Amino acid sequence: MTAARVRGWLLRIWVALVMGFLMLPVVVIALASLSRTSYLTVPPRGLTLRWFTAVLADAEYVHAIGFSVLLALVATAGSLATGVAASFALVRRRVHGSGAIAALLNAPLVFPGVVVGVALLQFYALVHVNGTLVGLAVAHMVITVPYVVRAVTASLQGLDPEIEHAARVLGASGPVAFFTVTLPLIRPGVVAGALFSFIVSFDNVPVSIFLLGAGQMTLPVKIFSAIEYGVDPSIAAVSTMLIVATGLGLAVAERWIGFHRFV
Repeated sequence: MTAARVRGWLLRIWVALVMGFLMLPVVVIALASLSRTSYLTVPPRGLTLRWFTAVLADAEYVHAIGFSVLLALVATAGSLATGVAASFALVRRRVHGSGAIAALLNAPLVFPGVVVGVALLQFYALVHVNGTLVGLAVAHMVITVPYVVRAVTASLQGLDPEIEHAARVLGASGPVAFFTVTLPLIRPGVVAGALFSFIVSFDNVPVSIFLLGAGQMTLPVKIFSAIEYGVDPSIAAVSTMLIVATGLGLAVAERWIGFHRFV
C-alpha cells in the first residue's frame, strides 16, 4: 500500500471519528426519547414511543409548535421581501454607501442574541408594541434578514447582468425582467435564505424570551422553561422531532438546490 493510500485511509478514519463525535449528542437525545422510564437514561430501559404521543397530545406543546411555525413563516416572508430587495439594490444598483448598508444588514450576526433582545425590548417599550405578534415578527425579521442577504447576494454576484439587460432590450419593464428572468435564476439563493431564516426564527430563544406577550409561547422557549422544572423524556422526544424535521428540510434543500453552496 502506497503512502498516498495510507494518508487517504487515515483521513477517512479521522473524518468518520469527527462526524461520530458531532453526531453523538443527537444519538443520545434520540435514545433517551425512547426510554420507558420517566427520567432521562441512556441506554434506554425498554423502548416506547409514548413520549412522542405525550408531546403531541399536550395542548401547550401543540400551541407552541403552531405559534412557532406561524411566527417563522411570517418572519421568513418579511425577510425574503426585505433581503431580496436589499441584495438586488446593493449588487445591481451600486447605491451610495453600499458597504455601510451591507454591514448594517449583517450586524445582527455580530451582536449576541441577548443584546439584540434587550435592545428591542427597550425600544418596543418606548413605542408601545411590546408583547404583540407584529413586534415579535419584526424582531425575528431583524435577526433573519442577514441570512437572506448573504445567500441572495451570492447568487446575484454569480449571475451575468447582461441576461437581465437582454430582457430589458427586448421590451420587458424592470419589474417584469426581475420576476421573469432574474428571480428564477437566483432561486437557489432565495430558497437557501428562506430555509436559513425559517430555521433561525423557529429555533430562536434569546430574542423571543424577552418579547413574548401574554398567551404567546414558542416551542424553543417552552422547552427552555420546561427544563427549569426537571428534564424528562418528553423534552428529548420534542428535540428529536425537531432534529428529524430540520434534517429532512436540509436534505430536501440539498437535493433541490445544492444547499452546500450557501453554507
